[in-house]
Amino acid sequence: MKAQALALALLLACNAGTQTGSATPSGAAVKAEADVPAVLVILSSRNAIDLQGGKTLATGYFLNELMVPVDAMQKAGLRLVFASPEGTPSVMDVHSDDVAYFHGDRALHQRMKALQASLPELAHPRRLGDVVAGGLDGYRGVFVPGGHAPMGDLATEPAVGKTLRWFHDHQRPTGLLCHGPVALLAAAGNPKELGDAIAAHDEARTAELRRGWPYAGYRMTVFSTAEEQTVEEGGSQAFLGGKVRFYPDAALGVAGGKVDTAPMWASHVVVDRELVTAQQPSSDEAFVKAFVPMVRATPAR
Repeated sequence: MKAQALALALLLACNAGTQTGSATPSGAAVKAEADVPAVLVILSSRNAIDLQGGKTLATGYFLNELMVPVDAMQKAGLRLVFASPEGTPSVMDVHSDDVAYFHGDRALHQRMKALQASLPELAHPRRLGDVVAGGLDGYRGVFVPGGHAPMGDLATEPAVGKTLRWFHDHQRPTGLLCHGPVALLAAAGNPKELGDAIAAHDEARTAELRRGWPYAGYRMTVFSTAEEQTVEEGGSQAFLGGKVRFYPDAALGVAGGKVDTAPMWASHVVVDRELVTAQQPSSDEAFVKAFVPMVRATPAR
């Protein structure tokens, strides 16, 4: 019932809110596979994350946060390559399988579930390290969907950091949705230690470890503390069953990002240079409108 209450809150906000491990071919082979521009979709390998007090949360990607952008990118003529840190199957957060996240549109909800079922790559994503080793020149953009899962591995995974730094250095579109922006922390020199320092509120260590973070000074957004607290244990729409180790907006802020969040559940997207970030599930359509044209406009190389 608590998850349903959250979904109902999102439905109301969407209606009222303002739109602001398989073998991997080389980069050249990615180009040769088809004469279609490619986007790299980075998924979490986690189906659970650690919470405070030794608790865990069963999680995964949020259905609308992955499928709405995937649908839009496919319609725009973009080819998608799915990868995860371990190359293991990516799972859906069961809390996201709700029509309310699709603005109450049952037909859209069912169409997105059918699209999800049509993508064998979700069960067999490539291992991200193999993709990086093969070269990234064939990709015009990179996309990271939300759900809580990115807080479990993408924020500290070296291959994620290497990928994001490459797209940053080449100024190619980098899109992250809801909790997905926590993956930006992986671009630090030592992301695991940085994450531990942030979780421990060790300001001196955090200041040391954030040096050289490529997104310092970038404007960005992410799932807000206020929103997180409503779904944590004791919140008004709680379904987490505990409290997260750190709040994404605070973490990105202390890392050096200029974090901009909107009122709870209001659609909100921030674009700064190559970086496109969106705040929460209500922002899926606005994210698509900002990110997909940027990818289409990026020249092939």
